[in-house]
Parts: sequence; structure tokens; C-alpha cells
Amino acid sequence: MLKIYGVYRSRASRPLWLLAELGLTFDHVPVIQASRLERSDADDAPLNTASPAYLEVNPLGQIPCMEDDGLILTESLAITLHIARQHGGGIGPASEAEDAQMVNWALFAATSIEPPALEIQLIQRAGGEASAEGQAAISIAAERLRRPFDRLERHLATQDWLVGSRFTVADLNTAEVVRYAQGHAPLLEARPALADWLGRCQSRPAFREMMQHRLAEPE
Repeated sequence: MLKIYGVYRSRASRPLWLLAELGLTFDHVPVIQASRLERSDADDAPLNTASPAYLEVNPLGQIPCMEDDGLILTESLAITLHIARQHGGGIGPASEAEDAQMVNWALFAATSIEPPALEIQLIQRAGGEASAEGQAAISIAAERLRRPFDRLERHLATQDWLVGSRFTVADLNTAEVVRYAQGHAPLLEARPALADWLGRCQSRPAFREMMQHRLAEPE
């Protein structure tokens, strides 16, 4: 059986959202980040990314991780692309060209969007918006997002979805990365097509199910 390691408050949200979309039966092992524990090596510590048992599965000590019939993958976007290819139906690629597009969007999200978007989220979570330094750092990160977000805006101004005129794993992967910067309102206010697309992604029942689980976990 397909197995996913990782709590919802991690990049495991990506494959867990996808699995909710597909209604697949899978084994979920809620490995938590060691950095979130006071003592990850305590006798009563939950299974975490520093646990020897987990490091045998993923020596990188990161989540998520996937096991599927002997195949182990340790990168969240590779995991979602694999699941979509194997089990995704319309959410997965319908041709080699679509598969290439989905890989392209995943790499675009990971390299062009995630670093500055995550920086915005981390500053906001730490209350950095209250300081001039934090506001300046957010402005710099937002400027780094200007070109990739403009690319998404142009694409979505003429197409409802990223690939194949339907919701696919490309939308799921990219939406979960864009979400990191969602709290900085000017980025989406200036890009109505991008904002509308993100809203449609996040209105899906499977996304809401994933977020309910995520919000139920301790921070």
C-alpha cells in the first residue's frame, strides 16, 4: 500500500491534498519535524525527522517521504507527480506533452516562487510585519515574486487552469507554493486572474479537507 510520511503542517500537505482528491486508500505515518519538539530524542517523543527509525526510511531527515511498492521518493513535488501519473486519472497527464508541462510547472513553482514566498510567510508568522525591517524584507521578497506571478497572471488570464483546461496536479503543486505568499495581499490584489485561480483551487472539497486536518494539528 502507498505510504506517506509527514504531518499535515509540512510539505506533506501537497501529496495529502492530492490523495484526498483521488480518494485513494493509503497509509499515513504522521512524522513530525524534530525542530518542533523540545527534545526529539526523549523516550516519549513522537516519531520525528531525527528518529533513527525514520532516518532508516529517509536519511535526509525531511518530510514528506513516500513508499510505493518499493519505490521511495523524498521530494514532495516528485511524490505528487508520481501519484498523479500512476493513479491520477484526469488530474494526471493525458500525454507526454502534458507530463512535460506538469514537470515544468512544478520546477517553476519550486525554484521561482517557493523561496521568496516562504520567506514572506515566515516573516509574517514571526510578527515581522510590525517592524520596518520586516516590512522591508517582505517588500524585497514580493519584488522577487513579481515576474513569476506576472507569468501566472498572463497564463491564467486566458486559461482557467495551468494544463489541459482542467484542474490537474500542476495546479495543486503550484497553488500550495503560492499559498505561502497569500498573506501579502498586494500580490494578489494586483493580479485578479491569479487570485481567482487560487480561490478556485482552495474551494475544492479535497483542499478544505486537507486544511481541516492541518489546522487541527498543533502549531
